[in-house]
Amino acid sequence: MGFADQRFNVNLSILFTELPLLERPAAAAAAGFSAVELWWPWVDSPTPERSELDALKKAIEDAGVRLTGLNFYAGQLPGPDRGALSIPGEESEKFRANIDVAADFAASLGCTALNALYGNRVDGVDPAEQDALALENLTLAARAADRVGAILLIEALNRPESPKCPIVSAPKAIEIVDKVNAATGLGNARFLMDLYHLSMNGEDLPAVIEAYAAKTGHVQIADNPGRGAPGTGSLPLEELLDQLRKAGYDGLVGLEYKAGDRPSAESFEWLPREAR
Repeated sequence: MGFADQRFNVNLSILFTELPLLERPAAAAAAGFSAVELWWPWVDSPTPERSELDALKKAIEDAGVRLTGLNFYAGQLPGPDRGALSIPGEESEKFRANIDVAADFAASLGCTALNALYGNRVDGVDPAEQDALALENLTLAARAADRVGAILLIEALNRPESPKCPIVSAPKAIEIVDKVNAATGLGNARFLMDLYHLSMNGEDLPAVIEAYAAKTGHVQIADNPGRGAPGTGSLPLEELLDQLRKAGYDGLVGLEYKAGDRPSAESFEWLPREAR
């Protein structure tokens, strides 16, 4: 077992960012990868011009890679925001305007996983009000994902780096997954298990895998400390991914780590090319 027995995709919003967006799919392909994922690329616009969507679609198709994961609009990411769907007012409206745009773009490329980041707590706003709004928006997102044959992912972030985000543990993310599925009856909400975030929270990763592998729709990794490539920190990522496979997870593993000071293409020496 080990890394060679997994299937990986590359997150083009954290890797290859030294290149313009439209050059990143080809760079991932040149590094040996056949699948990529993205945060919502237009941080200022939930509804970009059709020409921008078409240009990114063409870049992905021309590179010969598959888009396997896409975030809904989530505000300034990277940056101070941690999502938009629980933020009353303009940000919630932007999220809603983005739902069908993101779902249709994903469908145009055969992408079947859409990630909806919850968002931060807002000073002066009742958390219960935010949670009710979040459930409304997640229900809309789950229905749009279902319309295009996709799953809706709910991700737990980590408290040290996202102190205002309420979804900072695996059990809390699972609670939201269950609420969305109960609200829609569709059963297409799933847990995005990011092992870096969970480790930053101090969670028992083997126990999390044992408890929640069956509800997991996607897995992402980075080492800890540092959020670098596997081997730069102390997480036993090979063993954890082996446990996930044995627990029944057979999906892709997203590489969502920082390359550091070197070009991204040089950050994959830990992974045999034939395993990419």
